[in-house]
Amino acid sequence: MKLETPFRRSMSRLVLTSLAAGLALSPLGAVAQQVPQSKEQITLSYAPLVKRAAPAVVNIYSRRVIKQRVSPFMEDPFFRQFFGDAFRGVPRERVESSLGSGVIIRPDGLIVTNDHVIKDADQITVVLADRREFPAKVMSADEKVDLAVLRIDTKGEKLPTLELGDSDSIQVGDLVLAIGNPFGVGQTVTSGIVSALARTGVGVSDFNFFIQTDAAINPGNSGGALITMDGKLAGINSAIYSRSGGSVGIGFAIPADMVRSVVTAVEGGGKLVRPWMGASGQPVTQELATNLGLPRPQGVLINQLNPKGPLEQAGVKVGDVVTAVNGHLVDDPESLRYRIALLPVGGTATVTVIRKGAETKLPVKLIGPPEDPPRDETALDGRQPFAGTTVANINPALAEEVGYAGNSDGVIVLKVQQGTTAQALGFQPGDVVVKVNGQAISRVADLKRVVSQPQRRWDLAVRRGDQVLTLSVGG
Repeated sequence: MKLETPFRRSMSRLVLTSLAAGLALSPLGAVAQQVPQSKEQITLSYAPLVKRAAPAVVNIYSRRVIKQRVSPFMEDPFFRQFFGDAFRGVPRERVESSLGSGVIIRPDGLIVTNDHVIKDADQITVVLADRREFPAKVMSADEKVDLAVLRIDTKGEKLPTLELGDSDSIQVGDLVLAIGNPFGVGQTVTSGIVSALARTGVGVSDFNFFIQTDAAINPGNSGGALITMDGKLAGINSAIYSRSGGSVGIGFAIPADMVRSVVTAVEGGGKLVRPWMGASGQPVTQELATNLGLPRPQGVLINQLNPKGPLEQAGVKVGDVVTAVNGHLVDDPESLRYRIALLPVGGTATVTVIRKGAETKLPVKLIGPPEDPPRDETALDGRQPFAGTTVANINPALAEEVGYAGNSDGVIVLKVQQGTTAQALGFQPGDVVVKVNGQAISRVADLKRVVSQPQRRWDLAVRRGDQVLTLSVGG
């Protein structure tokens, strides 16, 4: 039990006295005390808002079957040493369940939730607020933005929905409500404010751009609704910052504008294709701002451009600082990617650029990432170090798919099979083959030609992230 010291008690009395004095007399004079004249003056409640919004928030239960081999001897070090994986016992099946929330956005049963709520599920069940249950079909699942779109068959019945709001109109300090199914206890409503906007350092998905709130969000709230005081969807609750697993007042929601782009693609009957920037950059620090002659740190310093990319074609140059897209400020590469990702392929964006202290606005044509060169996906085998890998030529489309941020040129490892030479040597998906026996590798054809020639010794160079790793095999 925490005891209150006399100092704390005296300070509490001081604060209460000060507040009471402020009520009795303000700089404008005495506050007139009046008897409340109506029920509305006595009661302030979110109940009407909740009554309207809560029926559109659903519970989602997913199940998947995991196959594993079980043997009572596998825990014995003796048997594991001499028999290894060959003595793992008979296969058994285990059912893994998870729970989350979702939001009905169309009356015919279209529902949005988080991708991680239904990922790899064999069976998905949606439970409405009135406790009716429906099997759900996955219409779209996008791991990059952690959003999934489900559909349930309502047999023609119209369901309650939440209207998608304009997440760009939300301001820090706005009141919001979070509705979901925390810990599986049932539908729960919590209140708070918007604590911050454009949070990009969360690392939850590839497109990091979140609304931060202090409304209590816990496991099971994922996929639920964050709503504004006009009853519109501000975002989909996606993650929390926590050291214990419970809410500490730092929750993150995917903005409604991103939800809208995913839903529009699904309703259009096609796969969502996001515009390709063809560029990479870094945040402008105070030191960079000083060197560039900027009044303050702002924007994204472009340090790499693809010659065929839309920014290069629009006239953006290495060393330029991009500060806004269609008037929306960007302060880091994540927010730049987000602003571009919201726009439709085939349109045009206005990019604000600072070059040598002068600001200019450039029209940028929005195109999808091209399949150039063809990826030529190939599985390698034989007596050579890359046996067991699946490799491909890097092109902009593939780079977007796998989240590769480097220069779109070279040969990338996509898969590594278990129990193969490549796995034993430590190769990983995402590795880029640089050289084999001193020969530069720029295409899959180069790699196939080199490894087809038997060698007593293999000298390999592979790029992993920002490092180039070297390895010698045999000889």
